[in-house]
Amino acid sequence: MKTKIGQVAALGLLMITTAAIAQSKPVAGEVAEGSLKGKTLTFVSYGGIYQDGQIAALKEFVDKSGVTLLSDGPTEISKLQAQVESGNVTWDVVDTGDFPPYVYCGKLFQKLDFSKIDTSNIPEGQISECSVPAMNYGVVLMYNTEKYKDNPPKSWRDFFDIEKFPGSRALEGSGDLSGGMIEQALLAAGGSVENMTVADIDKAIEKVKSLGPDTIFWKTGADSQQLAESGEADMIAMWTGRAMTAVKNGAAYTPAWQDWLVVMDQMTIPMGVKGPDAAHTLINAYLRKSAQETLAKTTSYTPIHKDAKPEVDEVTAAFMTNTPDKLKLGYQQNIKFWVENFEVANEKWNALMAGN
Repeated sequence: MKTKIGQVAALGLLMITTAAIAQSKPVAGEVAEGSLKGKTLTFVSYGGIYQDGQIAALKEFVDKSGVTLLSDGPTEISKLQAQVESGNVTWDVVDTGDFPPYVYCGKLFQKLDFSKIDTSNIPEGQISECSVPAMNYGVVLMYNTEKYKDNPPKSWRDFFDIEKFPGSRALEGSGDLSGGMIEQALLAAGGSVENMTVADIDKAIEKVKSLGPDTIFWKTGADSQQLAESGEADMIAMWTGRAMTAVKNGAAYTPAWQDWLVVMDQMTIPMGVKGPDAAHTLINAYLRKSAQETLAKTTSYTPIHKDAKPEVDEVTAAFMTNTPDKLKLGYQQNIKFWVENFEVANEKWNALMAGN
């Protein structure tokens, strides 16, 4: 993601430039002692090692501000929509996937007040009107080394080649649209991602279906990790943090980094939140250098503070996505196309998840 949101800005989507939001008043992580004592904030994310790392990253903020921080999840747009429409918003800060802050900016997510958030250390081009990045990470092809031995898959094309590389596959089936995966399926089907059309979505989905009835669609990151640790699937599309944890736990899997899917979660504030000032303070604290280092050390996800230098072990370092060699291999999905065609693409993807 490092650069993909910059591509969005170049395409003229609802982005604001770094210069436009530059300010000197707020400082990332700065919070007055006891300033939120007696207040409660609910932070929503995707659970597991990722959310644990986020809560750990916010510990200094919690201790100093005096706020009571509740944790909820996983993030589901339908649940948030129900809260906003009913006027009873109980989520204060929500970690979302790539697309929602663009698709629902001003509808489900409020435009952020950048006079309250220090964005000076976020890489250029990664800020939208309704979000700042939560971290950078990727979806990587993990394969069973005992299954493939001296003839391992090297890319997503191999993932979709069941004749050359027989074995079971596992893909994310959480319900969130995976534009990058659809594009990889389209390429494997002989299509082109340039000048994509809605018909190309159907072609890609047929390619996914061609993997066969044994394809596993995992619902949560924990599910994908368990698939690796149990050896149940021979190839698995995994979030890098979950892949790292599975390897640390002894899973005999190795990543194929070619065309790993560049992804970025985003920090947002729902429309109608009861304490917008406190929510902005939480996000500002989350962007602190030390907070981002804590997040990286506990999850392997790449920090978004430009000066963060987390001290991590060898396995964790191997799954960081911001090294020059990894960046060269990353695949940037066509954000403009997916935002413009979000509703129809999401409907088709969810139909696939439902077995249709």
